[in-house]
Amino acid sequence: MAKELAYVLIDPYTIRKSRTGGVINRLLSWGRLNLVAARMLAPSRKLVEECAEAVLSRPLKNQNEKKLFEEIRKYLFTNCLPRKNGFPPRMMLLLFEGEDAIEEVKRVVGHITKVSVGETIRGTYGDYVEEDGKITYFEPAVFIGTDKEEIKKELRIWAGYSERDGGLLKGLIPYPEGIKLERTLVLIKPDSFQELSSRVGNIIDRFSQTGLFIIGARVVQIGIEQAEEFYEPIKARLAEKMKSKLIKEIRASLENSLDFDLPPGIEEKIAEELKVPKAKHEFNKIIKFITGRDPEKATEEERKKEGSEKCLALAYEGENAIQKIRKVLGETNPEDAAPGTVRKDFGHNVIKNGAHASDSVSSAEREMRIIQIEKDDIARIVKKYY
Repeated sequence: MAKELAYVLIDPYTIRKSRTGGVINRLLSWGRLNLVAARMLAPSRKLVEECAEAVLSRPLKNQNEKKLFEEIRKYLFTNCLPRKNGFPPRMMLLLFEGEDAIEEVKRVVGHITKVSVGETIRGTYGDYVEEDGKITYFEPAVFIGTDKEEIKKELRIWAGYSERDGGLLKGLIPYPEGIKLERTLVLIKPDSFQELSSRVGNIIDRFSQTGLFIIGARVVQIGIEQAEEFYEPIKARLAEKMKSKLIKEIRASLENSLDFDLPPGIEEKIAEELKVPKAKHEFNKIIKFITGRDPEKATEEERKKEGSEKCLALAYEGENAIQKIRKVLGETNPEDAAPGTVRKDFGHNVIKNGAHASDSVSSAEREMRIIQIEKDDIARIVKKYY
């Protein structure tokens, strides 16, 4: 069976209520789906108008659908347009690839009117109340396309506006005067994508505890050169870190293998000689993990290509964003991290530790530039299919 492209559009209410992680959790752990793109959007009136028109032009299977399509149109104009005051609408567009992807998305998301309890995304986060033939409450949680022709038409609309209406949504959220406003980057690492897992969604849920706003999202496959630039700041620190670790290992190893007492300070001298090659080895392990390519074996051409592993990059904004995110993230080594932190609960070791987060405002700006958080992948992927 050929691969299909399907989409899930997380609506403003779901994002505002910090249910984004829960939605992604279901999609990645319940469905045989490959997440290939993510983008934050602040829809313009023109985009909303075209989407509403596309919904109303869907073929009617029965008269009830006409009433439903009118309700979706009403929802779009009420909830997805820019507002003069209050929280401006933010939406997250996710693209999924896979065999029978359209039916998989429909199964996990659930029906828009027949809301089951907890079994689907809409069963958990959506609502549909009808009394005496009138819809009295409607909250779909997410929007999806239900067949290839719908999806083709609707994704072409989103792709046409994704560059202009999406990216890093700066200056969108209203904040009180005088707060220390910061933006920071979170990179959810490849081990969370290597099998059907709820880890990505659960990690996002943890970060939602900070009260910060997601203003950017992108699925990235980091290449070797890109990864080396991204992790360059830790390279210098690694040598001294490795030295202290080597001192302990050398003493323990020599004492076990020799039948005489070691001269004082000998392990420090050996560690001094070995710290640079050991740091290089550890640095290459980090690069191999994040890219899926061995930097020591890669050709010059391979070094420039995107990697084979996937990360989800998220930009957060709000008061003291750097500190808040890093507190929830926890220490680099999961063994040292506090209970309840991302790295304690989802990390395995200092490399496979769940997620990365920027440690300063300047680091955040630098890292977002390297991974190109604002880059639009939607139009490129949609063009490949449609």
